[in-house]
Amino acid sequence: MRRYRIRKDESCISCMRCARECSFGAITEGEGRTLVFHHGKCTDCQRCVSFCPTGAIYVTEDGNHFRSNSVFMEDDIREIMLQAETGGVLLSSMGAERGNVPIYFDRMLLNASQVTNPSIDPLREPMETAVFLGRRPEGIERDSDGRIADNLPPHLELSTPIMFSAMSYGAISLNVHRALAEAAAQLGTYWNTGEGGLHESLYPFKANTIVQVASGRFGVHGTYLNAASAIEIKIGQGAKPGIGGHLTGKKIIGDVSRTRMVPEGMDAISPAPHHDIYSIEDLAQLVMSLKEATGYMKPVIVKVAAVHNIAPIASGIARSGADIISIDGFRGGTGAAPKRLRDNVGIPIELAIAAVDQRLREERIRDRVSVIASGGIRNSADAVKAIALGADAVSIGTAALCALGCHICASCHTGRCAWGLATQDPALMERLDPEKGAARLVNLVNAWTREIKEIMGGMGINSIEALRGNRLALRGVDLNSKELEILGIRYAGE
Repeated sequence: MRRYRIRKDESCISCMRCARECSFGAITEGEGRTLVFHHGKCTDCQRCVSFCPTGAIYVTEDGNHFRSNSVFMEDDIREIMLQAETGGVLLSSMGAERGNVPIYFDRMLLNASQVTNPSIDPLREPMETAVFLGRRPEGIERDSDGRIADNLPPHLELSTPIMFSAMSYGAISLNVHRALAEAAAQLGTYWNTGEGGLHESLYPFKANTIVQVASGRFGVHGTYLNAASAIEIKIGQGAKPGIGGHLTGKKIIGDVSRTRMVPEGMDAISPAPHHDIYSIEDLAQLVMSLKEATGYMKPVIVKVAAVHNIAPIASGIARSGADIISIDGFRGGTGAAPKRLRDNVGIPIELAIAAVDQRLREERIRDRVSVIASGGIRNSADAVKAIALGADAVSIGTAALCALGCHICASCHTGRCAWGLATQDPALMERLDPEKGAARLVNLVNAWTREIKEIMGGMGINSIEALRGNRLALRGVDLNSKELEILGIRYAGE
């Protein structure tokens, strides 16, 4: 079942650094300071390559391939053989791998200003990237003296339309949470705890924290709910719509156990449904309960996966009293999911956002909620296109992990992350310096924000508000008429 082959050249000095760095046991030290390669254990995480002082180590695809045909490809054969050997469900990490579902971001082009609509220079002219997430008032009210009454419901104020996605403590290390929290505070945006509770050392980041209430209610208590600026009810996520979460007992140790309020060594399994939510009315009751528990001072987010009937679902959520809807698309990442479900269930975020924005506008309830798009946001252009399709802001998870060193080797579920991200092993966790990690995240988001300003300037748009739902600024390429209809855009050249 070997997929990769580790190689070295004559510049190797037998320093054994690669053996010390390999967390999967693919490189070990043999007798007489010789390297022993266990190719079948290699995940191509690139840790050995990155730390080899002479550049002697490199990893290649294994040259031995199964004979495949137009129906059964090599990966299909590998997975059949693995399941025949183990009898288990295939697990994998990160986002969907199937290449037969289009990435619609790559099939959309942005409009640019020319003669009649001059562009804007973001270096010399005002450019507004601030975003306010939450319910908007239906009208302006004035007090007895004629002054505008301050009756705004609770909002989240972002200096940039980019947030950090939910990633739970336990699935990722405390150092990752620290880096995300510190970066969010420096950037003026928000990070999300995921469903694993909030470590007590991160309570000081309340002003930039979103806490999550999932079906398992792990780590949920009054202090936790009040240690954040917003509360998110997780119904589903893009990598595994319709099923719950599962953190293996080997990760439930020490502070993870205490924070999640789960006994050490016991699997933390979130059921597929919230057993108190079977209708929009039930959801409304939980929304109101959370608002009551926090003095009606925090907006409530409802997170759902992008599925085929997402537009009517979002309509119901908007009427439940929720302030923000977070929609996670088909390519959303995860620490562990059944591979078949991850690669075949749900729809791309581009189609979901366009359908939801259009439905809420048709029902004249778009201002009741803000919409966050996540799942496959790879760069600033994706963010601009998602907002033009109707999102108020975007949320990034995999991109944030890449900024922290992730090489997407899709081995998060093993707990052996070579870069110290998706692990609870103390020795591996130390590989991530949260201060340096936060600095890298700040650099990434600042770079994207500058690019967003440049793109908007070229479009003749000077604010995120003017960009939101501006589908006239988009044109499609290599899309059929139905796809164009759902996206609400015209073909390039029209």
